[in-house]
Amino acid sequence: MAQKIYTKTGDLGKTSLIGGTKVSKGNIRIETYGTIDELNSYIGLVSDHCNDDHSKNILKEIQDRLFTIGSSLACDPDKEQKLKIPDLKEADVQLLEKEIDAMNSTLPEMKHFILPGGHVAVSTTHIARCVCRHAERWCVNMQEQNLFVDPLVIKYLNRLSDYLFVLARYTGHLLSITEIAWLPRI
Repeated sequence: MAQKIYTKTGDLGKTSLIGGTKVSKGNIRIETYGTIDELNSYIGLVSDHCNDDHSKNILKEIQDRLFTIGSSLACDPDKEQKLKIPDLKEADVQLLEKEIDAMNSTLPEMKHFILPGGHVAVSTTHIARCVCRHAERWCVNMQEQNLFVDPLVIKYLNRLSDYLFVLARYTGHLLSITEIAWLPRI
């Protein structure tokens, strides 16, 4: 018999952090790692729309890093040292930078702000970028409230949103989609 997915323990608006500490489902930590989970789902959708095998492999790596970040954020910081949670590394940020530079080397110079759109793969990547920025803001919010967030997490999310912006442009380039320049009304 399959294990039941529902436990009914959250029916009263509480959930447990990794380590067992009970908190409200409205807790900033829950909102933050929930947004990381949302981002991870959008990254999966971006990958599903992606026709470039190299980018698909990088997106899979990113999803793994997002699970690492989510695990870290889901931990009770007073108990994290006792748990085996994988770490984010500076090399993870450097990988994003390397990928950004490689894609940028094939793209035309940007002369205008770009409106998201033109193809579902491009639009979906921009949605993922926006969710990434949302996750980054939640992490900064936690930090400003003196709740521990590894500074490398914020750096990674900042770079990831840059990666997603360039990936959206790169995807459009590979699909021969003309970028939609924002030309402000005068």
